[in-house]
Amino acid sequence: MKMKPRDPAVSLAHDPPVSAELLDTGAATLKLLAEPTRLHLLWLLSGAEYSVGDLVEATGISRTAVSQHLAKLRSGNLVQTRKDGRRVIYRMDDGHLVRLVTEAVNHADHVISGEPRHP
Repeated sequence: MKMKPRDPAVSLAHDPPVSAELLDTGAATLKLLAEPTRLHLLWLLSGAEYSVGDLVEATGISRTAVSQHLAKLRSGNLVQTRKDGRRVIYRMDDGHLVRLVTEAVNHADHVISGEPRHP
């Protein structure tokens, strides 16, 4: 199989072939992102820290639903928490994940708006 040369502007930590473990971990991350509510929460968390109450207010989603989605994101290690008194504050501190969420939303915007694809 002849491999297409990689764009030198693209930085990858792993040259092909990649391990099954790496692909499984990547797929698990994408699976967590593949739900509109979780993507919305991550979009918000990509720009700031929020408490559950703040996320409920920002999304209009019930506290129970927000908490359940945050639990899944936390178990997947996609969000981190810290205590602020009695409140739990959620954040994303992984630049890869922030870029992934941003690119997913930007891609969707281009698809919906009909903007041309980037080369």
